[in-house]
Amino acid sequence: MGGVMMNKIAHFIKSFTLWELLKGLSVTGRYLFKTKVTIQYPEEKTPMSPRFRGLHALRRYANGEERCIACKLCEAVCPALAITIDSEEREDGTRRTTRYDIDLFKCIYCGFCEEACPVDSIVETHIFEYHFEEHGSQVMTKEMLLEMGDKYEKEIAANREADAKYR
Repeated sequence: MGGVMMNKIAHFIKSFTLWELLKGLSVTGRYLFKTKVTIQYPEEKTPMSPRFRGLHALRRYANGEERCIACKLCEAVCPALAITIDSEEREDGTRRTTRYDIDLFKCIYCGFCEEACPVDSIVETHIFEYHFEEHGSQVMTKEMLLEMGDKYEKEIAANREADAKYR
């Protein structure tokens, strides 16, 4: 009985003196005069992991032909169902995509599409600074993906070589 009464008295004293608030302020006070680790974002960038996955791109072969053979493995393996592919057979008997869309709102940037691709066509670049200004512009079409691949092919190839060293 005496221990219960002591606990109640101790609880009353702690709540009356705002003990939890003082404990919180002591933590704040400890870090108040330490050097800060804030990064001034647009001017300073944090180091990026070589395994980072960002904006998607479709690659081409050196002769300019698109790499995608419309096997639809990336569409099948995508857990978020963000990839939509339509294909047709060409005159020479090979298949090529007529539609390759990725909904970036659905995409969870897991990299499964990149791993499933047998011809290294779809890749995720290190680009993370992008935005959408209009409704519906989050869906990257085949043309947009090929444009990204053409624009950043040197960087993509260099990153693929660096990644091969880690595998």
